[in-house]
Amino acid sequence: MPVIYALSDSIGETAEMVARATASQFDSGRFDIIRIPYINSPEQIEETVKEAAKHTCIICHTLVLPHLRDALQRQCEQYGIPTVDIMGPMINAVQKITELTPKLKPGLIHQLDQQYFKRVEAVEFAVKYDDGKNPWGLLKADIVLVGVSRTSKTPLSMYLAHKRLKVANVPLVPEVPPPEELFQIPAHKIIGLVIDPFKLNEIRAERLKTMGLSADASYANVERIMEELEYAKAIMRKLRCTVIDVSNKAIEETANKVLELAKLHRDEGKTV
Repeated sequence: MPVIYALSDSIGETAEMVARATASQFDSGRFDIIRIPYINSPEQIEETVKEAAKHTCIICHTLVLPHLRDALQRQCEQYGIPTVDIMGPMINAVQKITELTPKLKPGLIHQLDQQYFKRVEAVEFAVKYDDGKNPWGLLKADIVLVGVSRTSKTPLSMYLAHKRLKVANVPLVPEVPPPEELFQIPAHKIIGLVIDPFKLNEIRAERLKTMGLSADASYANVERIMEELEYAKAIMRKLRCTVIDVSNKAIEETANKVLELAKLHRDEGKTV
């Protein structure tokens, strides 16, 4: 059976995909496709080509590093094996028209894919554990936001999710005890959000209007808001968490502060 070898200095998915797509144009059942990833030396190439030479075969590859491409070309010529450079011509063409220098670093597309899927996972996490849903999620979060209603917990959670952080948030309401799991989380993972009571009064009154409700409801009452904020601050003191005043801050500004705190803790952890 003819063999198509798919070589790569990364995971080799692209080379294998091209090999399978090509085989499907004939009869994919008549070919054996062998993926050989993480090629990192001319010696590996020599061993691979020597083994391939025992079969009726072709070698396709997505080797990025020039010295590996050259080594493969020499070995294939020596054994008379047809070879197809999938990436090389495209890199050269783009370099020619742009006059830019390629990074020539294996695995970049895989790294981008990983970042994308981490972002998707974080967004799904933020939705699943928004507004105190399922307190078990708090123990799996990178960051937990706590605060009274309308302190931007949800939009902040989503913004941070796009930075690949798994964020849960918990509303603090005097009549509803916070979940026990909240007190099992390390203090550095919890961020308390507070706001000026009169600013919150304006936000809540506007929210009630958009819902077609009276702005006189207790939800927007200043005394009630002050009571909620005092309760929330007491919980935050008990949690010993960092507190951020979001009164005059855009979501981006608050998010950057949270990201700085998260990075600071990671850096401290590395030096311990």
